[in-house]
Order: sequence, then structure tokens, then C-alpha cells
Amino acid sequence: MARLFEIRSSPVHGRGAFALRRIARGTRIIEYTGERITHEVADARYDDAAMEQHYTCLMTVNSKWVIDAAVGGNEARFINHSCSPNCHLVIARGRVFIHALADIEPGDELFYDYSYEREEDDDESAAARYPCRCGAPDCRGTLLRS
Repeated sequence: MARLFEIRSSPVHGRGAFALRRIARGTRIIEYTGERITHEVADARYDDAAMEQHYTCLMTVNSKWVIDAAVGGNEARFINHSCSPNCHLVIARGRVFIHALADIEPGDELFYDYSYEREEDDDESAAARYPCRCGAPDCRGTLLRS
């Protein structure tokens, strides 16, 4: 099967994934892979309060497991966030897949909504730790869920 996307510099953030050909709505684009770790290991590995700039490649699978794509991950880790995404996550049988939410044209950057969960004690500084750069008209200004 021909590659669906390539990784290159993104105007949104760092590197991003860009469609090489038309991708139809509903298409499974890629599986999000990496080391499978517990939430406790993820918390110890990435201390949000100590990080100058928040950047991780963590994907929550369920209440027990997290995938750390920084360790053994694939190109899925380069798909950037947008508040108006063209992709979404599908979690099935403990695996995470990225599917096209809409038809995607060649050259379009692939995005999904990271939807980071707010902690109970989060204040306005939490939103500032996770800024959004998507530029969408409905941008909420943060990767955190409203």
C-alpha cells in the first residue's frame, strides 16, 4: 500500500504529518505505537511541573496503560494537535489508531484533538503550560479540554 503521509516541517509546531494523496473519511491512517507503560511510570518519566516546555508522546489507552511513542514509537507521534481536527482516535482492543474524520486532500496537514484532561486542581497556569498553536477559528488556546 502506498504511504498516506510524510513527515516534514510544520507551520503549527515542529514537525507534522502531511497527506501525500487523498485520504477518504473513515480511513485508518496509522496505529499509534511505542512502549506500553503504566500511568505511574509515565508520571515518573515526565514531570509536568519540572518541564520547561511540555512535550511528551504519551497516549492513554485505558485506566491501566499509556503508550510512550518517544520509546519505540512510529511516525504517528508527529501528528499535531488542532482544535478543528481532520482525524480522530479510535481505541480498539488496547490499541490506538488514527482515522480520518473528514476527507483529507494531498498536502493537508493531519491533526487530531489531543484533548488533554484537566486535573481537579488546575488553574489558569495549567492552560498556559499547554498552549495551542493550531490557528483554527475556534481555537480554545490550550491543548486542555474545556
